[in-house]
Amino acid sequence: MKYLLMLVDTVFGFFALFVLVKALGKTQISALTPFDFISAIILGELVGNALFDKNSGITEIAFLVVLWGLLLYITEKTTLKFKGSRAVMEGRPSLVIHKGLLIHDILKKNRLNLNELQHLLRSKDVFSVEEVEYAVLEVDGTISVLKKPDYQTPTNADLNVTPTPVKIGRTVISDGEIVWDNLEEAKLTKTWLENELHRQNIQAIDDVFYAEWQDNQQKLFVTLYHDQKST
Repeated sequence: MKYLLMLVDTVFGFFALFVLVKALGKTQISALTPFDFISAIILGELVGNALFDKNSGITEIAFLVVLWGLLLYITEKTTLKFKGSRAVMEGRPSLVIHKGLLIHDILKKNRLNLNELQHLLRSKDVFSVEEVEYAVLEVDGTISVLKKPDYQTPTNADLNVTPTPVKIGRTVISDGEIVWDNLEEAKLTKTWLENELHRQNIQAIDDVFYAEWQDNQQKLFVTLYHDQKST
């Protein structure tokens, strides 16, 4: 009986948290600010304590989830309505490189050493500080970089090249299964797909791990199942 009650409480807590995250929006998980991080820890602690407290049940878990969700919702609305509260609750972006110069006191204030800064720059495909004109440390710990003009990738306008329409690739096979919605959006049929696979010497859809129809190039990119030992 005890384990059955724990199962019910755990399942309820899981779905309650899922609904709460959906209600609060994607920003709670996509860009984790220090406040969001603290909120997640506290919410997990509250639900965890409620699950293992013998005197707590679904009612107590529901109350805690709703109460904490309400506090987060009020906080979110406050930061949207009162701009001055955003710096306190979410923090401010910090300019760590200005006109090619490292700003030592800003780095020190954010407890960011040079090794960590270089790691963040490499994540933006920047392997030399010399290439950077401006770098901004965002509130979620990521970095935004504006390179010096000499190191920027030229655009079509710079090269005086007529741009081609931008189109995204559509996944038409995923893990051996046809993604019917994408296939229909691309105005393709199963017969066409099978014929295209045969043309690439692939006998069955089940053999395909991933296939993507690329509109801009009018071709089907296909990859089969491979494991590390075979590569």
